[in-house]
Amino acid sequence: MDDRVKVPSKVLGVYGGLGPAASAEFLRLLAQMAPAKVDQDHPVVYMYSNPQIPDRSSAIMGVGPSPEEDLRAGLRTLCSWGAGLLAVPCNTAHFFIDRFRDELAVPLVHIVEATVEDAVSMSPNGAWLIATGGTMSSGIYQKEAEKREYDLAIPPREVQDDVVRCIAEVKGGDLRLAGETMSTLVERLRSINDVPVIGACTELPLAYDASGLPSDGMISSLRALSKGCIAALYLS
Repeated sequence: MDDRVKVPSKVLGVYGGLGPAASAEFLRLLAQMAPAKVDQDHPVVYMYSNPQIPDRSSAIMGVGPSPEEDLRAGLRTLCSWGAGLLAVPCNTAHFFIDRFRDELAVPLVHIVEATVEDAVSMSPNGAWLIATGGTMSSGIYQKEAEKREYDLAIPPREVQDDVVRCIAEVKGGDLRLAGETMSTLVERLRSINDVPVIGACTELPLAYDASGLPSDGMISSLRALSKGCIAALYLS
């Protein structure tokens, strides 16, 4: 039996830094999930990391400048370097990327589409949506869920405030505190409706990993994006 790995011919271009810890975890997952047996079986990855672009949630809520041109320029740069596939490990950024996605020279693995697909498979009865205020307000997850007739539960306002604080704790480098916050908010949500949570911000899976909660209680957007990239690189 021929068990050789099909080595990806496409270069993966990653727009990272949104935030840095989430991008690092995405690359770790990409390496972990690749069906590689030696170094040479892994994909070539170009990383364009720019954590200094405007805050995505603030822009959506109308209290800050738009990051759209920075995202457009960075993705075009990755294409010019030779990327044949694109990924952005930031959910909120996709609100802006959707405005010019069709203009990109190469395909993009869409984190929202990949995550909702995983949610439908892993928890057919629905899931809680936890994300940045910008992602929640944008409706990008709600629209994708509606296409698939999937039930997304929206947290009460006080829990959403805890989600935003949890994200800030990860970005600030305090994973211990973020894990505690995550544990408390998940317990509150599952007391209302006992379904998993969708970590629809790429910082949230890091907080969940630090919480000590059962691994099957979160549908991770980082893992979904990594899975989608692996499928596109090795199976297409």
